[in-house]
Amino acid sequence: MKVTRIAYSQNLNAGKCAQLSEQAGRLGRVRSEVWQRYGSVNGAGLSDRKIRDQWMVDGTAELFGVLANAWKETVRDAVADITANRAAAKAAVRKAIHRRTSDQAEQKRMYTALKRDTWAEDPFLSQQMRKQWKRGRNRTHNQIVVRSDQYRTFTLAEDGNIWLAVPGLQRRQLVRIPLNTTVAPSGTLRLILRAGRVEVHYQIDASTMSSSARPVGDREVGVDKGYTEVLTDSDGQHHGTELGVLLTCESDYRRVKNARRAKIRSVAEKAREAGDHAKADRIVSNNLGTVKRKRRSSRWQQTVRTTTFRAVHAVVDKAALIAAEDLTRTFTGRARRGRNVNRRLAAWTKGVTAEALASVSERRGSALTLVNAAYTSQVAPCCGVFGHRSGDRLHCTRCGVVWQADHAAAINALHRVGDPDIAPHTPHQRVKSIVQQRADRRPDQTADPGLQSVGGERSIQLTINFDQ
Repeated sequence: MKVTRIAYSQNLNAGKCAQLSEQAGRLGRVRSEVWQRYGSVNGAGLSDRKIRDQWMVDGTAELFGVLANAWKETVRDAVADITANRAAAKAAVRKAIHRRTSDQAEQKRMYTALKRDTWAEDPFLSQQMRKQWKRGRNRTHNQIVVRSDQYRTFTLAEDGNIWLAVPGLQRRQLVRIPLNTTVAPSGTLRLILRAGRVEVHYQIDASTMSSSARPVGDREVGVDKGYTEVLTDSDGQHHGTELGVLLTCESDYRRVKNARRAKIRSVAEKAREAGDHAKADRIVSNNLGTVKRKRRSSRWQQTVRTTTFRAVHAVVDKAALIAAEDLTRTFTGRARRGRNVNRRLAAWTKGVTAEALASVSERRGSALTLVNAAYTSQVAPCCGVFGHRSGDRLHCTRCGVVWQADHAAAINALHRVGDPDIAPHTPHQRVKSIVQQRADRRPDQTADPGLQSVGGERSIQLTINFDQ
């Protein structure tokens, strides 16, 4: 598996920064041109090589003012972004095809046309693609893609750090960038300019990272992904408990900030409607910028990722096998929440948690098993029956034990490893029926002696033995 590493420039002087910024700005115009011409149906079926050849023939390439390798790599990168954007729309169109007809031959014909990008010839596919595929635009003007044979690295004797020499705007004129690392980057590089600093992004094999030698535990542990914390394991331990505060504070901050920006934008629009374009332009330039917003968002995302990966490392420290819920499928519920709750839940970074589980477990040699997530937080592990959920407390309707819901979900996830009846893609209706049938077959149980009454309610001890 490939992972992305980032090296940062160190003490980069203003002249070099200006040269790189000018080059990134010109390449940003190349990206915009690709998105403008080929970001719609006109780009379906076109490869980056065909676009490059066409631009070299009609003279478009001479207008960019950058070296050939630089704009060609930018075209390749932009076409890859458009392809990924189009592929996301195709996923929704495939579902529409399945709903439209049950004829396997017709389905195969449509799927093939969708795969080969000949969907524009079919009226139904063309309609669906135009509905699902929203035309994008380029907002990237601070990146330079450098091919692996277009740069070199060297080390100075003073500090041992790596220097990176990349092509500039003129032939045979390299821009030498001092880095803050002793490890030389390799492969294709992506240079991102932010706040006078250069970030060098490159990919390496995960097996070569130092964390691959970090030992793992020898137990089987189930985990549940949460909002207030990153993970809760089957031992009842919470990992990354600061996640909920990070998500809530940032969501609330954005709500207030966006409301204020909306008022300012309204003033600018009214000024423009009244003919005062100078005032509107001043407001847009000075009050509606995105530099600070992107900088804050980047810092917040880095903090969330750090918190998430630390939590996953803590779980892997004691687990040779991790059972986690597969949350790639969408489960709809009838719960009605307020606007604030919905807004905060919208920022839940379950994708980052899934990425961290897959990445860390693979790098450190721990096995990750994804199980069906249906009803894991609604079944009491002590008796296997559907409990009564009240907030984060799950009451067993048979023996009266009160569980912490995330803890119960982690135990249920561990129990579903190797379950012959509940596979990862078993429909949730079938899962509910299986759980209910198993609960009906089990005899009534009294409270376990390991349960103690705390505050008028019984709570579990970790020494309790659960039926398999």
